Amino acid sequence: MRILVLGGTLFLGRHVVDVALARGHDVVLFNRGRRNPHLFPEIEKLRGDRDGDHAALRGRRFDAVIDPSGYRPEQVRAVADVLGGAIAHYTFISSISVYREFAPHRSFDEDAPRAEGDQGYGALKARCEDALEETMEGRVARVRPGLIVGPHDPTDRFTYWPRRVARGGKVLAPGRPKRPVQVVDVRDLAEWCVRLAEYSCVGVFNAVGPASPLTMGRVLEECAAVTESPARLTWVPDDDLLAAGVKPWTELPLWIPESDARVGGMLLADNRRAVAAGLTFRPLVDTIRATVEWDRREGAAGHDLPIRVTPISPEREAELLAHYT
Repeated sequence: MRILVLGGTLFLGRHVVDVALARGHDVVLFNRGRRNPHLFPEIEKLRGDRDGDHAALRGRRFDAVIDPSGYRPEQVRAVADVLGGAIAHYTFISSISVYREFAPHRSFDEDAPRAEGDQGYGALKARCEDALEETMEGRVARVRPGLIVGPHDPTDRFTYWPRRVARGGKVLAPGRPKRPVQVVDVRDLAEWCVRLAEYSCVGVFNAVGPASPLTMGRVLEECAAVTESPARLTWVPDDDLLAAGVKPWTELPLWIPESDARVGGMLLADNRRAVAAGLTFRPLVDTIRATVEWDRREGAAGHDLPIRVTPISPEREAELLAHYT
């Protein structure tokens, strides 16, 4: 297959390219050439800008497009308009953020109400989906991941935990050990996206994992096992963290207060459609090990991107832990 990847040099996109090349496909990139331009010297790179310069795409034909970099409806509509009937299949990486709300303690599937309007990340992703369905009806796979993790993650939203546990000592563990969490390894997601393109699979899918329930306690315990750390986990209740002004999801990644009326159930997505369509999950220890190895080798240092979070500082963590024996 001849596959066009929009972006392809940061996180999910670079893994998609790796998988597609390994499976023998002819891959072409379309991007501005600003992020990691040294990657993939062996493939064709079309230079342009999704916000206006699409000249390099005119007259080209592709069997499939995989789009991990569309954030506004005009961006995806422009690609569809330029390529028109020259696209047989379009895989769009959306987000579970398209949903209107995440009620506490309640699972949700792909038919849950989506955000309205055009303000904010989730609403704009929803409008991207709408634009593609209008212009490419019957040819689109709408993939809605939750938290994507693994090597080359520029956000620190998962990497913080194996790094912190490896440091040892008394570790602030948020909420309760049995609190459900969901992550998807970027390599599993990338492979599945390529297979969706190969089989021209269409539909809407919550791309979250794993297949069996995962808890925060298991995440931290396996971080300790992989890094051979003697870290001591100290579990601090949601209410105590909120009272102390700790910011969910950013200061303590993967932590969302379970009782939050708006987002308490965000990590409770139903993934059965994606699993039925072939999404598989490698063992969590493999994800942690690969993340640790990458982080120790290069990590996200130097990637000053707006999507990167700033986890809690050691000083702030120690201050909070001082109240717990």
